[in-house]
Amino acid sequence: MFQRQTTGSVVCPTCGHLVGVKDAKCHNCGRPFPGMLGFAPLFRRFGEDMGFVPLTMGMCGILYALSLVADVQGIRMNGLFSFLSPSGPSLSAFGASGYVPVLQAGRWWTPLSAGWLHGGLLHIGFNLYWLNQFAPAVATLYGPGRMMIIYTTGSIVGFFCSSLAILVLQVPGLHLLGWIMGGGGEYTVGASAALFGLLGAMVHYGRRVSSAVGRQALTYAAFFFIFGLVMSGVDNWAHLGGFVGGYLASQVMNPLKPERGDHLVWGLVCVVASVAAIIASLITGWDVLMATR
Repeated sequence: MFQRQTTGSVVCPTCGHLVGVKDAKCHNCGRPFPGMLGFAPLFRRFGEDMGFVPLTMGMCGILYALSLVADVQGIRMNGLFSFLSPSGPSLSAFGASGYVPVLQAGRWWTPLSAGWLHGGLLHIGFNLYWLNQFAPAVATLYGPGRMMIIYTTGSIVGFFCSSLAILVLQVPGLHLLGWIMGGGGEYTVGASAALFGLLGAMVHYGRRVSSAVGRQALTYAAFFFIFGLVMSGVDNWAHLGGFVGGYLASQVMNPLKPERGDHLVWGLVCVVASVAAIIASLITGWDVLMATR
């Protein structure tokens, strides 16, 4: 069922050399347990991204549907970008981030949960389409584990940046910046901060390895950022923070060095931590949602 291999050789996922399925360390690159305890064939079935894209798309879709069902009467239908939009209390209960949840309510974990939530049908469709384009590309360049780490870092830094923007813009002389970028998010959701993190990683890859990859990623980032500046309701601070977070994380995840086994472990920890953040949000916010109905 799980296709566990107990004999023979496998390809080391880090350096591509043949190793024994039971070897404790790759003789070429030193990666521990390169045969993944015999489950390497199973992991390869999930593709280059180790199944992260279908998992994320499925979770985002389920959470979007649940956030609608949780407060049916609060569903908003007005306008293209607000069509089938969950209510504010519902999104807050599931883990929306922003100035109010993070700084006023002390729900510090919501920068992890907010990236899995979406504020409308067009919103989730747009983000999941580009997730399917960018995540496999970054997994190819950095490895699946490092891609998950970069994705999560972009989300965390992006939403913290959005949450703090309201305070930053109170500094005298920064009103023009607020007029250009927007005022930050009192409440904010969406995978776009993490997607900008992936773009930041590709731009860094372009500076270190392939300028063609970097130019294409920078073109996408510039287009989406300008689009956000001219459209209302877009969290430009989360986009900017996500890009910076992904770029800095990719510097730590040096693309000139192969992915290590512990990178995949930490990538899975990021996914588990995100699920835990959603559960924590529901535990602490469900009664508030029920009280508004």
